[in-house]
Amino acid sequence: MSDRLEAQFAFLNEADRLKQVLRATTLVDGSRPENSGEHSWHLALYALVLSDHAGPAVSIDRVIRMLLIHDLVEIDVGDVPIHSANGAAHASVETMAAEARAAERIFGLLPNDLARDLRALWEEFEAAETPDAVFAKSLDRAQPVMANLMSGGGTWATYDVTFDQLESRVGVKIAKGAPGVWSWVREKARPWFG
Repeated sequence: MSDRLEAQFAFLNEADRLKQVLRATTLVDGSRPENSGEHSWHLALYALVLSDHAGPAVSIDRVIRMLLIHDLVEIDVGDVPIHSANGAAHASVETMAAEARAAERIFGLLPNDLARDLRALWEEFEAAETPDAVFAKSLDRAQPVMANLMSGGGTWATYDVTFDQLESRVGVKIAKGAPGVWSWVREKARPWFG
């Protein structure tokens, strides 16, 4: 039992480092950058509150679990903003390989059964093929849009994002898992782009 607890707390202590990873997105009041720990918590709350926008095959409990762990790899890799000049790196082979190595290391701190289960959940989120993962991905894309809206443009202004880029980089993913959410968010975002 003590070995298991040792491993569980080693993982939990390592996960605390996610709070040190700063994102490009700010808090909704624009006062400072959001950290990835805050982002993960906020997304879990998004899933809870917006669960009525999930498809019938979606398990909100699984979505919340995915969202709580989805960015743990950023402890090693950092955040790659989707709209940045380096945004192409967001889904590059190099970034995905670095994230897989980070997942191996971080989830590897856990006892084998937990490591296997959480790693599988993370991989499911990354693949975005199951109803749970598709909905989780849609929320992961919606939350920064709302932060940008509330903070006067946020990263859209910083990275000179166009509405077409917002739709192609973000809107498509939101609409795939939560079409009603994207319709509403799109309507709110459109005027910002003039």
